Amino acid sequence: MHKVIVLGTGPAGLTAAIYLARANMKPLVIEGQEPGGQLTTTTEVENFPGFPDGILGPELMDNMRKQAERFGAEFKRGWVTEVDLSKRPFKLSVYGLGELETESLIISTGASAKLLGIPGEKENLGQGVSTCATCDGFFYRGKKVAVVGGGDSAMEEANFLTKFATEVIVVHRRDQLRASKIMQDRAKKNPKIKWAMNRVPVEVVSKEEGGVKGLKVHNKETGQEELIEVDGIFVAIGHRPNTAFLNGQLKTDELGYIQVEPGSTRTSVEGVFACGDVQDRVYRQAITAAGTGCMAAIDCERFLEGEASVDWSQSL
Repeated sequence: MHKVIVLGTGPAGLTAAIYLARANMKPLVIEGQEPGGQLTTTTEVENFPGFPDGILGPELMDNMRKQAERFGAEFKRGWVTEVDLSKRPFKLSVYGLGELETESLIISTGASAKLLGIPGEKENLGQGVSTCATCDGFFYRGKKVAVVGGGDSAMEEANFLTKFATEVIVVHRRDQLRASKIMQDRAKKNPKIKWAMNRVPVEVVSKEEGGVKGLKVHNKETGQEELIEVDGIFVAIGHRPNTAFLNGQLKTDELGYIQVEPGSTRTSVEGVFACGDVQDRVYRQAITAAGTGCMAAIDCERFLEGEASVDWSQSL
């Protein structure tokens, strides 16, 4: 029987683990299939406070883990296949660990960026291919980049990247965008944004010396393949919150993000808390994830100490 189990080891889960361990709650942290979360696929992180010269994403995550371990957090590798949140203690079926029981649960399983699934894409993540303009746009100052996608997020990424890049090419597989009219109008009025419509991405082409040379696309109008030469490729086709294992036992929005009580991390089940990108469809930054991780730890500690006996499910 555990007092609290934390699912996920991104900035949210590790921050929660640090706070819980310092409060002598002896948290068990389940690492999942991608220990460290999305930051482990990022090279230089320059916008996390406290690192004036930047820090490598994997190094930042490793430092956070060591900090949590120093205060007594326990880490185990495995991933949750099933949960029973119908009553306390909660039961978790964890591949590699068997069945676990816990008095409280913090879910920080994150959201995975949807990828194109084409050759050269995964190999160049963090080396010219990115899923976050806010995180990596600065590295493309004075360069030419492509944004793949046709929704609001793609238009937002494209507009943001024009602050740094000399030219932003929006690549979309159809002749019509899915984005809202206001987002389309904003992008079309931006002189730095160019359009490559009816182009289906088929391969990320690498340079011999490393890095991205361009994006090979299939032109649906001519039937020919073309190479769009760019220095960076931003994939903006959406994110998928990692909540399938919950099997509908927590209230989520239409996209699957866990809903929390405003101003807290409480979910629709008392004793279960959510933090990080799994409940954040707006910001998705390391620093905001860490902040909600701190909130979840404090909410959880107060719950276990009996300070939070309200049935929050009625307000969600």
